[in-house]
Amino acid sequence: MLFKLAWLSILNRRSTAFLTILSIAISVTLLLGIEQLRKSVRNSFLQTVSGIDLVVGARGDAIPILLYSVFRLGEATNNLRWQSYLEWAADERVEWTIPLSLGDSHRGFRVLGTNSDYWSYYRYGKNRKLELKTGEFFDGLYEAVIGSVVAEKLGYQLNQQIVIAHGAGSAALFEHDDQPFRIVGILKPTGTPVDQTIHVSLEAIEAIHIGWEDGFPAAEKINPEKINASELQPKSITAFLVRLNSKMQTFRLQGEINAYEKEPLSAILPGVTMQKLWQILGTFEKVLMTMSSLVVLSSLTSLISLLLATLSERRREMAILRSVGAGPVIVFYLLWIEATILCFIGVFLGLIFQYGGLLALAPTIQDQLGLQILLEWPGIKEFVILLLIMACGMLMSFFPAWRAYMISLHDGLLPKA
Repeated sequence: MLFKLAWLSILNRRSTAFLTILSIAISVTLLLGIEQLRKSVRNSFLQTVSGIDLVVGARGDAIPILLYSVFRLGEATNNLRWQSYLEWAADERVEWTIPLSLGDSHRGFRVLGTNSDYWSYYRYGKNRKLELKTGEFFDGLYEAVIGSVVAEKLGYQLNQQIVIAHGAGSAALFEHDDQPFRIVGILKPTGTPVDQTIHVSLEAIEAIHIGWEDGFPAAEKINPEKINASELQPKSITAFLVRLNSKMQTFRLQGEINAYEKEPLSAILPGVTMQKLWQILGTFEKVLMTMSSLVVLSSLTSLISLLLATLSERRREMAILRSVGAGPVIVFYLLWIEATILCFIGVFLGLIFQYGGLLALAPTIQDQLGLQILLEWPGIKEFVILLLIMACGMLMSFFPAWRAYMISLHDGLLPKA
């Protein structure tokens, strides 16, 4: 009975009730959305590459090396010599290596130069291997294998020709239009930056830069037919990934690479570097969560303000209830149930808005950032957050309910006219 009365009371003030519910729903959406994005970002980063013991690049800070070599974010300040790579790749403690050459792009997507070891050893997620959706892995000089997002976003098919540009993003000023590439393979989706990458051979990267000096093209165009792939050898690469025969050798080899006298190099531990990255991001996460919590608190405060503001207008309603036998306690519970209903509807709608928003934004986030958004049922932490919001709303609603009780009690004690 009380629930029905509370619901009818809400319908009687549907406009203000709707705005209050919407305010709570938006704040809950923001709070849960930030938590879901945080989990998705961490999961995507952890799923990007697996089975790697060391990442080696030119001397620099660990986090930038990890970002540009594994996640295709940012730019390398310098390259490392090919001879240095060959020397460390031949070390008896090394099981395999994957050379990476970055710096070019195609219509905003990164171009990665590598060799056949990439297809053989690169793993993502839980030791999952890269697989082709259609076509084959590159074998010729001017052949390219593209990620699923590249194919979908640009509408590319097999045997289509593409032109690679020198530089990435807005820095891609010059196109290698004299040496077009043919798409020979399209990879299956991975939910990692691989989906947004165009893969070519190291020899191809060397070929399109023949005659270039200081980042500028040669005066004369190069005839692709006169280039012999067997004679092309990289002069430098951006970085390389290392897997060791025994993890017991990791720290020792890392120290030797960092002390390498022929060239300043940095060997980083992906797991340790990832923890440093989380520590940096953790501060921003806490700030965002704090701000979102304050927004939720503000929305709950607006709920209480609404109930308090309408108490004077509802004296007649309370008087009618008292006249039919309802005591002050009934009035108290009526207001409290009304506030609880508003809070529950707001929280429920917030949960729906959050999943709807993430579902709508997931393709854009994956296209732009290469991050796969997790669309799964709320976990224990999310349920705890929702329960805390409900508990706070129910607790805060005690005050207007108590005020209604006191007003009803006072009116009930007045002598009847």
